[in-house]
This record gives sequence, C-alpha cells and structure tokens, in this order.
Amino acid sequence: MPPPVPSQQQIRFTQTADGVRLAFSVAGQGEPVLIKAATWLSHLEADWDSPVWRGLLRALAERTRLVRYDERGCGWSDWDVASLGFDDWVDDLECVVDAVGAPERFALLGISQGAAVAVAYAVRHPERVSHLVLHGGYARGRLVRADSPQARDEAEMMCRLAELGWGKQDPSFRQFFTTQFIPGGTPEQHAWFNEMERLSTSPANAARFMRVFASIDVQALLPQVRCPTLVLHSRHDVRVPLEEGRLLATQIPGAQFVVIESGNHLLLETEPGWQAWWQAVDAFLPPRPGQSGGAVDFGGLSPRQREVLELMAQGRDNAQIAAALGLSEKTVRNQITAIFDKIGADNRARAIVRARDAGFGRG
Repeated sequence: MPPPVPSQQQIRFTQTADGVRLAFSVAGQGEPVLIKAATWLSHLEADWDSPVWRGLLRALAERTRLVRYDERGCGWSDWDVASLGFDDWVDDLECVVDAVGAPERFALLGISQGAAVAVAYAVRHPERVSHLVLHGGYARGRLVRADSPQARDEAEMMCRLAELGWGKQDPSFRQFFTTQFIPGGTPEQHAWFNEMERLSTSPANAARFMRVFASIDVQALLPQVRCPTLVLHSRHDVRVPLEEGRLLATQIPGAQFVVIESGNHLLLETEPGWQAWWQAVDAFLPPRPGQSGGAVDFGGLSPRQREVLELMAQGRDNAQIAAALGLSEKTVRNQITAIFDKIGADNRARAIVRARDAGFGRG
C-alpha cells in the first residue's frame, strides 16, 4: 500500500545565491521523489486545498514524495526581486533541489512554462533527472512562435492587461486569463482562480513574467534531453496550442506523446480527461519500492540487443541507432521489438526506464 498523504504539507524556505528567499514544500513520503518546476500563479498554501489544484497535488503526493516551490516573484517567495528571468528560474530549481536534499536521481515535472525550465535543468544535469513529465508545455514563447504582427500585438496586449487590471477588486480583467487557463472550469473554480491571480503576485510582476514567457526559446536544448520523457497536452488548449506539445515530443529523443481530450490548459480532476492523464503519468513514473513487479532479467539479450538498448537509454531515436551501429532502421525496429519481449516492456518509455535503472545509458 502507498504511504498515506499527510494532512498538511511541510513548507520551508531557502535562499538563492542572489539573496532571494524561496518557499518550498514537501508532501508525501519515501520514493520516488518528484520535483515540480515552479510556474507563476502559484501559492503553496492556497494551492494545496484549492478546487483547481487539489486533485492533482493529492494524487501526486500519494504516488511520490512531492516537492513544489513558489517561483521568485510569486506566492510565499520574495516578490520584490531585482532579476526575474529564465536563467534565474533554472538556477532557482537548482537551489531547491539542494535545499530539499533530493536523492541522486529524481523525476521532474514541468507544467506550462515550467516545462521549458524542466528541460533546461534536465540538459544541465542529465545525471540527476530519471524521468521528465511535461504537460501543457512549450519550447517557444509567444513572441518566438509569432508569425504575424497581429500575434506580436496580442502578446503585448496581454502584458498590458496585467499591468492595468491585475490588482483591481473587480475580477473582469483577470477573468480573461482564467478563461484561457480553465475554460471548462466550474463557477467555483473560476472564482478561485480569479482571486488566486491577485493573491499570487503583483500587477507589475505579472507583466514581467509574461514578457519573459513570450521570449522563451529552448528549441536547441530539446535534442539534448537524455532521460525518458512523457509529453502530455490538451487537444483544445487555447493558452498553449497543441502544436507546441507536439514540437516537444518530436524533438526530444524517444519522448512519448499523449493527447488529452480537454480544452483546459490546467487539467481538472472533475473532467473526463483527468483519468487518462493520471493513468499515463502513474504508469510512466518510477515504481514505488517493492512494487516494481520483480527484477528485470537482461541476461537474455544478445550482444547486439544490448548495444541497441544502450543507445535507446541514451535517448537516441531509431535513425540515430541505425547510423551508429551500421544497421537499417527496419533491423533496429525488429531488435527493439525483441528487447521489449525479453525485458517485459510494453513501450519504449518503459524499456528506457528499466534500462537506465539497470545502469544502461550512462556511457
């Protein structure tokens, strides 16, 4: 049985090299450890019992030891910060990993712009990240992917909306953003999210965040990801188009892509797509100790199959494996099918997880 979820998370603080205090929390016990890269519109205390985040956070805290933190400029972390940029966010994730005493290898979750931060960290520290889960993410910010003057004007208009209306008691300005994040939410969920926007950060910071989001570009990092990766994206996401999730999945070697039937950028436990999302994530994450279904026997693999599995575990795709070993892609596919049968894996991601746990992919 999984360990019980604590009735309350533990909230603590750490300080970055440039003097910013970051709030982080730990919920759940044991292994595996899952660290969530921060996003804006967060507040560790308010999110935990909220009608928007509660289902996801409780499910993850039951399945893993869940570590979250408020981004600089948000929630319980310092709001008055001199520097608020993409490199700061990656550095802050490093700071939290050190402060929480994470194990040598842990799983990493990136949602929305947190996906780009998670990708950057995984490339910077390939020896630390065992599994990468990305939901509603993007490698290209709005200005990077803008293909018209109108698209660039829209990006700037959203920043201006935040500056003008974020701090007002009247929620009509913030409702615009709420209907992009959770258009399928209930009235209760919309009301909470409207208030959460005001509670989580200042109008000035909201505009600063969005201007940095719009300029994110980690496309060059995607082929360098070396860990098993699961990419999930809502089919009708209006905040981040489905094509951005597809780009992540096609450029990250060996990534698994799952499309969720939803219009919500942030998935809600009250919608039908939630169960499909949870099943995919639960199956992908490392098993809890004692629940792996027994040791995997790699002794039955031929020398050639071990070579193929080694390259798979390094994140190579079939074409790259074929080129490295002087084989045809058809031969590689046949070898991979045989590997699946011998190690009891039903898909590439699970085979890579088992291979890396056995020491493959570190050459």
